[in-house]
Amino acid sequence: MKKSIVKYLASFMIIGMISGSTSCTEINVTGSKGSTSVQGSLMLTGSTSMSDVSNALAEAFMKKYGDVTVSVGGNGSGEGPTSVKDGAAQIGLLSRELKDSENPDLFDQYVIGLDGVAVIVNPDSFIKELTLVQLADIFSGKITNWKELGGIDAPIQCIGREAASGTRGAFEDIIGVSENAVYAEEQNSTGNVKQAVAGNPNAIGYVSVSSLDDSVVAVMVDGIDPSAGTVASGEYKIQRPFLMITQKGTADALVKSFLDFVFSEEGRKIIEEDGIIPVGNV
Repeated sequence: MKKSIVKYLASFMIIGMISGSTSCTEINVTGSKGSTSVQGSLMLTGSTSMSDVSNALAEAFMKKYGDVTVSVGGNGSGEGPTSVKDGAAQIGLLSRELKDSENPDLFDQYVIGLDGVAVIVNPDSFIKELTLVQLADIFSGKITNWKELGGIDAPIQCIGREAASGTRGAFEDIIGVSENAVYAEEQNSTGNVKQAVAGNPNAIGYVSVSSLDDSVVAVMVDGIDPSAGTVASGEYKIQRPFLMITQKGTADALVKSFLDFVFSEEGRKIIEEDGIIPVGNV
C-alpha cells in the first residue's frame, strides 16, 4: 500500500471520533422504538466486504432512532466514492484506502477498523500454508499447477474479485501483483468468491477474514493464521482498513449522528463482534 496501515490510522483517529443492482443484502427498515430526535434516510454503499458490519450498525442505529431509515448496498469499493460524489449515497464504504485517481481531498475519511484478507481454498485441498512469495507466483501465473507445490497434477484456478473491489486492490497490492494478476474467474461479491472456491477443489481465492465460514478453508500465510488477533498484532500481513467516507465538510446531523454511533462504545462492540479490529485496538 502507498501508506502503512499505522500511519493511515493515525491520520484519521481524530476525525474518527467526531462530534445496476446491488450485490449485498439491502436494509430498508424504519425503526419503531427509540429516540425521534434524529430523523431521515441514510444510504451507505460500496464495499461488499463491509456489508455485514454495515448492516449490523444500521440495524442497531435504527433501533436507537425510530424515525430513521438506513439502506446498505454496493458492488465494490470503487462504487463508494463515485456514489458519494454524485449524491447517490451520503456514506461510501471502502475496504481499502482511497486511490489518488478518486481525489481523496474531496472526502472526509473515517477508519472504523482493520480487517485481514484471508486466502481460501476448497475443504478438499491439500494446501494448508503458503508464503507471500508463493501467493505472488500463483496469482501472477508463474505457478499454474498444484503439482509445483507438492500437490496433485491439476491446474490452479485463481478466483478473484472484480476490478472495483477493495479486497482485490488490497490483496494484489500487498502481495505485489497489482499489474499482472491472472484470474480464471472474477466475482462481484465476497459471497460469490466463497461459493466458487467451495465448489472447486482446484480453486484458490481471497475474502475478508470477517467473512470466513465453514464452506472454505483459510490457509496460513508465512506461518500465521488469519484472525482478528493476528491482524491486531500485525503478525498477519495481508490486512487493510475498513473506511467510511463522506463529501468533505457536508455531513448533516443524521450523518454525524450515525458516525458518532459507529465510534461509540456500542458501535465499537458491533464492529468487534463482526471480527473487525476497531480503531483504538491497534
